[in-house]
Amino acid sequence: MSLKQQLTDDMKTAMKAGEKERLAVIRLINAAIKQKEVDERVEMTDALVLAVLEKMVKQRKDSITQFEAAARDDLAAQERYELGVIEAYLPAKMGEADILAEIDKAIAATGAASAADMGKLMGVLKPALAGKADMGLVSKLVKQKLG
Repeated sequence: MSLKQQLTDDMKTAMKAGEKERLAVIRLINAAIKQKEVDERVEMTDALVLAVLEKMVKQRKDSITQFEAAARDDLAAQERYELGVIEAYLPAKMGEADILAEIDKAIAATGAASAADMGKLMGVLKPALAGKADMGLVSKLVKQKLG
């Protein structure tokens, strides 16, 4: 079952169960996916849906930081709830050891040897690790390997 179909099924389940907060978040996700489909005139694959979800996660984390700085715990709590629902649709994140193994494979495949080759290396790693790993961490580990 595709991720998009799973979201639709979960939306129906949340409606039937009367889970208003969860339903609102799933509708928000579906709206973001539909917006991307309309804007770019593309059929959403699981990889594209994951990209939308990751963007939403990043937005929620930024919002939580700002709300906590402004002492708006009520809004931060709402964002945390939304973050939890959105993250449930993302695959489990890879550990640092797994990421390092993927980096080593990519280095062997591309022949990257210095920091100047980081762009080439990240170009190989990004599609392979999209949705599976925090790309900020991947970038940091690549810099350590090549540095």
